[in-house]
Amino acid sequence: MTVVETDRIEMAESNDERTLDEMFEWLERMPAPEGFKTEIVGGHIFMSPQRDTHWEIIFDILDQLRAKYPRKRLKSDVRIDYPGHLNGFATDITLLKDGAVKNAKGQWQCTDVEFVAEVISRSTGMNDYGPKKIAYAEAGVPVYLIVDPYQGRCLLCTEPKDGEYASERKYTFGESIHLTHTVVALALDTSDFPRD
Repeated sequence: MTVVETDRIEMAESNDERTLDEMFEWLERMPAPEGFKTEIVGGHIFMSPQRDTHWEIIFDILDQLRAKYPRKRLKSDVRIDYPGHLNGFATDITLLKDGAVKNAKGQWQCTDVEFVAEVISRSTGMNDYGPKKIAYAEAGVPVYLIVDPYQGRCLLCTEPKDGEYASERKYTFGESIHLTHTVVALALDTSDFPRD
């Protein structure tokens, strides 16, 4: 009880000048329920449930990427800070550049990200299509894939420039997503992606 009261006082005295590190420390003291993913988007904390459909798609994409890339370059649900106001994302799938290293705080850097895939949840899908898409473009992430199991489609965003993606292409589940012209350099098969 004392810890909660102290936290309230510290928060009130901070004049809302929080840092991502402080916010993640608070989250560690109040862990998310099992089966939930937690991230910070624009200074707001979001918790979304991890469903079977969500994980099946993530594992399918990871399996396909593993055919070409070593495991150490692939990350899932690992905090990476992105441009914008208090953006600490736990991306569903991240492909790091070859030779990427952690910064002095022991975190991966957004400048080393080559590919991001987000499988949307009903409650947080607006982040994937909105502020996260902007942050990924501002960070210069070359390839951003949004997977929507509710509509059975994907949105491929490439060519980041001036905080937005110059190229966007829609695919329906069952189609092959051609990433051969990008840094990912492979075709992603969506025929086994389940729908929600």
